[in-house]
Amino acid sequence: MVGVVRLMPMPPGAYLLELGLVPYQEAWDLQRALAGAVSQGAIPDVAILLEHPPVVTLGRRTDSSELHVPAGAAVEVVETDRGGRSTYHGPGQLVCYPIFDLTRHGKDVKKYVRDLEASLIRTLAPLGLHATGLEGLTGVWLERPPRKIASIGVHISRWVTTHGYALNVDLDAAPFTEWITACGLEDASFTTIARELERPVTVDEVRPYARDALADVFDLSFEELSADDGHGLWSQPIHGNLATRR
Repeated sequence: MVGVVRLMPMPPGAYLLELGLVPYQEAWDLQRALAGAVSQGAIPDVAILLEHPPVVTLGRRTDSSELHVPAGAAVEVVETDRGGRSTYHGPGQLVCYPIFDLTRHGKDVKKYVRDLEASLIRTLAPLGLHATGLEGLTGVWLERPPRKIASIGVHISRWVTTHGYALNVDLDAAPFTEWITACGLEDASFTTIARELERPVTVDEVRPYARDALADVFDLSFEELSADDGHGLWSQPIHGNLATRR
């Protein structure tokens, strides 16, 4: 009797763009350019991994009382179109911007946010950190006592996502409480991977875990896209600047 071989379907292809330290506005311009291409079906889903220079970003629900950046602080403040409230980005934080077409991932915004949380939880697990989501809150936390290690804020237009998550790898967490009331949470405690592991941790050490977790949760097969190969995907001034950042 001849056995039947069942072939498992291959995960859909997607692009992965890994960058270094990118100013916030340049990264936002890049997201919007890629989102347009994804929306038109010109390219598949794209995930961007990068870091930002110090910047406070304001979501659509930010209240002015959340901001208490001291005069002369070396930080940019940018209003954005993402959901959520205020947060801080800086070197030593891994930022992930998935440019995904949710018509391929369920057309469910709440599920998408929970899937981002799941990918963060899977990113942290190989490092020995057990993270979780908390009922009624976005982002990912370590418990006993609760301390936030990753923030999430997204924007969705025509079912294509921009913005994403920020995972605290190894940076000074003071700006989350001293410069802003991050995420509008008055008494929240913020932590980093390095603080929890009690050793230095680089963003590059965490990138492969983030990539694999995204691929698993969203059932994608990533192909790395070099910034040098991006001709035609975004405007050349942005492309030229980003190509020099790695």
